[in-house]
Amino acid sequence: MTEKLLTVAEIAARMRVSKMTVYRLVHSGALHGVRFGRSYRVPETAVEQYLGSITSGH
Repeated sequence: MTEKLLTVAEIAARMRVSKMTVYRLVHSGALHGVRFGRSYRVPETAVEQYLGSITSGH
C-alpha cells in the first residue's frame, strides 16, 4: 500500500496557515517533506504526527 502524499497547498488548507508557513516547517525539519522537481510533497502521516506533537505540547 502506498502512502498518500500531500501538496503544500493541501497542508496549508488543512492546517489553516499560509503555504510559506508550510515551506518553513519543511525547511526547518519540523515537517518531513520529499522534493519532487521544484515542489514538495509531504506524507500524510508526517502531517498527522506534526499536528499531534503540537497539540500534545511535545
